[in-house]
Amino acid sequence: MSDPGNPAANRRLRLTIQYDGTSFAGWQLQDGARTVQGCLEKAISKMLGGRFVRVAAAGRTDSGVHARAQVVSFLDPAGLPLRAWVAGLNRRLPRDVAVLDAGEVDEEFDPRRWALGKRYVYRIWNGPVRLPLLHTSTWHVPQPLDLGAMSEAASLLVGELDFASFQVSGCAAKTTVRVVERLEVEGRSGSEVSIDITATAFLRHMARGIAGTLVDVGLGKLQVDDIPRILRSRDRGAAGRTAPARGLTLEEVYYGDAAPDRRYMAGEVTDGGREESP
Repeated sequence: MSDPGNPAANRRLRLTIQYDGTSFAGWQLQDGARTVQGCLEKAISKMLGGRFVRVAAAGRTDSGVHARAQVVSFLDPAGLPLRAWVAGLNRRLPRDVAVLDAGEVDEEFDPRRWALGKRYVYRIWNGPVRLPLLHTSTWHVPQPLDLGAMSEAASLLVGELDFASFQVSGCAAKTTVRVVERLEVEGRSGSEVSIDITATAFLRHMARGIAGTLVDVGLGKLQVDDIPRILRSRDRGAAGRTAPARGLTLEEVYYGDAAPDRRYMAGEVTDGGREESP
């Protein structure tokens, strides 16, 4: 129940949370599985003396995928101070999840539908010897990568394009057209390499499909000239492999002052990532 004497009760809050996805079965609730959503809702319930509150997130990251700045929201029935939500939840959350900040938002705010875009970074360790300290956050590719070829291929995946060849089978998206605003390959062959991708929305496993395809280009298994053919085919089998989840991190979610006009965006995230996500 809400507190009728507290004017802050039933306001909508927005939290920015960070988590290491290694030991989670993903963001979304699943029977018998440890999920980020489950841990967060349990911590909120403890703060509210056992009252249950459902939370919504900007993206439903898959098992093993990390988040540096996931955005979630919920109705606060108690009207607790914002600083109390941050400190109180962090005392109750496991060590692989933390609340970075809290704020009050419009009562209609939806962290997924109001998002203008998301930025993901896929990280690769390209050294010849595996590094245990990077195991949970990078994909180890021991063969030297041609970053020039990867960058050239990445440039062909920027813009409003049909990414059907990069989605996982069974994705329920109404359209496979997405707008990739930025896709850059950074780092150094033989060392740390990152694939930085920003899009208005993602298909399920789209970011990991792009990362795997660019790595295959870097290894010479695919050529830069294959990218247009892969896009035209609309066939997942024509593209490269799906990169492992552990290398993917949701870095940032972008918002405006209100819900975006979806007429000017190439569809919404339907899973976002359960890769997300991407």
